[in-house]
Amino acid sequence: MEQQLRNQLEMEKGYYNMKQPEIESSGIPEVDNGEYWPLSGKPYIDMVLTMSSVKPIYNLYLPKKITNELPSTGAPVVLTCGQKKWDMFYGGVKSNNKFSNEWRKFADDNDLKEGDALVFELSECSARKIHFRVQILRGDFPAELIPEDEEGANSKNPIVLG
Repeated sequence: MEQQLRNQLEMEKGYYNMKQPEIESSGIPEVDNGEYWPLSGKPYIDMVLTMSSVKPIYNLYLPKKITNELPSTGAPVVLTCGQKKWDMFYGGVKSNNKFSNEWRKFADDNDLKEGDALVFELSECSARKIHFRVQILRGDFPAELIPEDEEGANSKNPIVLG
């Protein structure tokens, strides 16, 4: 029995010392550089950007779903997207739950447009610092990937509401 256990341990030792095969890249740069990841279970919101959220107005108001988690008096904010960080301020109730003017830099640096969707995951929150991890989902889905017979895909096949 003891010899059998030794043999098994030697086999396992040899297995773990073997050179592991290299994992091939998925070929999708967004996945490889950390722009997309599974949500961790922390509070998050998803938003589709409107005309007022991007050029030329640049006002981003956070919805009540997340503002209930944030300090009502406001706090410094760090947005992390990919490998970059942007500092700004969340104004709290006094600013109608809006980000400061530094939101413009984030929007411009990421070439955000009306129709793009953002996922803000709250990774840290205190009166001294709020940290969101942000994922950007582009609204310019390639037309060639949308089936022609899909409802709403073109003006000949509109979405009809009730």
